[in-house]
Amino acid sequence: MNLQLQDKVILVTGGAKGIGAAIARSLANEAAKVIILDIDASAAQQLAAEITSARQTIETIVADLRAPETWSSSIQRTVERFGRLDVLINNAGVNDKVGLETGNSEKFLESLSKNLLHVYGMTHAALPHLKASQGSIVNIGSKIAFTGQGGTSGYAAAKGAITALTREWAAELLPYGIRVNTIVPAEVMTPLYERWLDTFPNPEQKLQTILDKIPLGKRMTRDLEIAALVAFLASPQAAHITAQHLFVDGGYVHLDRALT
Repeated sequence: MNLQLQDKVILVTGGAKGIGAAIARSLANEAAKVIILDIDASAAQQLAAEITSARQTIETIVADLRAPETWSSSIQRTVERFGRLDVLINNAGVNDKVGLETGNSEKFLESLSKNLLHVYGMTHAALPHLKASQGSIVNIGSKIAFTGQGGTSGYAAAKGAITALTREWAAELLPYGIRVNTIVPAEVMTPLYERWLDTFPNPEQKLQTILDKIPLGKRMTRDLEIAALVAFLASPQAAHITAQHLFVDGGYVHLDRALT
């Protein structure tokens, strides 16, 4: 299927590693013009070199999304470079384990800064350009917003808010033809996930207990499977899809645990 993304200008936050990097690769493979915004300069440069070597177009913006000035300046740099913005992918975030018992109000607000405030800020800054291109927004959510996990109030609050904002923004932006959707992963192997597994005495055993609870295939979701849906939702092929929460999780959230 031709997704008709050639020369579309797409900005991916947190695009240098993990799911974000898979998204950037997928979009570049469709001949989109990709901008990755990430705090990790080394990872961003490495990914850019890889994609550029394949003769695909990618630009990097190294910045900290916790700084509000980053939001408008990143959008401005994108538009100055390419003349437009077609799609915003709000991917950046981290499960920082700020819990109700283990955290405090200061840590909670910091978690919202890492995981939520930039989603509003980037979208607000991008809006005039998305109106001009009749573009779209794809958010990356989390199953935690639907299932809970325990010990991660900040991240859960942020992802829950993103889930709600998806439908709020889809409603508000209907007059402009801007589509807004959220993809909801559950268990995806990324560098951050691997580091979390390494905090357990027996990482392999912990991983197996997780795999046993994933109904379809007893395996982790691949980052490329998330990226493929992002590319589709960003494309004209998904022209009548908006306000949706799409789960890519092997049935983890919705299927009866007895099936495992």
